[in-house]
Amino acid sequence: MLELKAQKRDILGKKVKSLRKKGFLPAVLYGEKVASLSVTVPFRDFEKVYLKTGESTLIKLDVEGTPHTVLIFRIAQDPLRGVPIHADFYAVRMDKEIRTKVPVKIVGESLAVKNEGGILLTVLRELEIEALPQNLPHEIKVDISGLLTLESRIQVKDIVFPAGVKVLFDPNDAVVIVETPRTEEELVALEQASEAAPAEVKTEQEAKAEAKAETKTETEVEAKTEVSKDGVAKKEGGKKSSSR
Repeated sequence: MLELKAQKRDILGKKVKSLRKKGFLPAVLYGEKVASLSVTVPFRDFEKVYLKTGESTLIKLDVEGTPHTVLIFRIAQDPLRGVPIHADFYAVRMDKEIRTKVPVKIVGESLAVKNEGGILLTVLRELEIEALPQNLPHEIKVDISGLLTLESRIQVKDIVFPAGVKVLFDPNDAVVIVETPRTEEELVALEQASEAAPAEVKTEQEAKAEAKAETKTETEVEAKTEVSKDGVAKKEGGKKSSSR
C-alpha cells in the first residue's frame, strides 16, 4: 500500500494559495468515525501516488504519525492548467462495501478494426462498482480480441469482474463497439446536417417557450381597451360603455 505523509493545516479559504506556491496541496480528510480534518500533502508526492492509484486504490495517509486507510475520493483541478488544486481523502471501513467508479482499460487487438477498417468506439470509459475496500480493482480490463466483425460489441455482461466486485450498470449496456467506417459522402452529409441543425431545428423546450410567448401576447392585446375618437371605450366582446 502506497503511503502519503500529511500535515494538519489551519490556513483556510483563499489563503491556501500561499500553500500551493510553496509546493503543497490543500486537502481534507473525512469518513465514518473520522472527524473532518484539514491537511496538506506535498504536491509532487501526491502526484506520484495519484498516477499509480487513481481514485479506486487504497493508500495509507499518515497525518503526523496517525495512519488512516483512505481513498483519494475527489480531485478539484485548475480549469486552465489541469493540475490538482485540492483533494479529498475518504477514510474507509474495511468491513463495509463502498461504491466508486473504476476506469476501463482496453487490451488486446480487434480483427474487425485491423482487417476491416472498423472504428473502435469506447462507450463507457469507467464503470461504477461496489466492493469491500480490499477488493477494489485499480481498473477494469476489457479484452477486445473477440471483436471479429463490424458492429460487434462488448456489453457489461460480457466482462469478467474480480471476485467480490459488483457492477452497478445494466448488463446490456455496451462498453465497446466496432462501428462500420463511413464513406466520404456520408461524412459530408453528416457535416452539412450538423451545420444546418442549429438554424433549422428547434428543441421541444424552445418551441413550447415560443408558443407560450405568442399566447401571452395575444391575450394582452385582446385585453386592452380601445378608445374611439368620440370618447367611447370599446371593451372585449364589442360592448360599449358610455363615458360620463
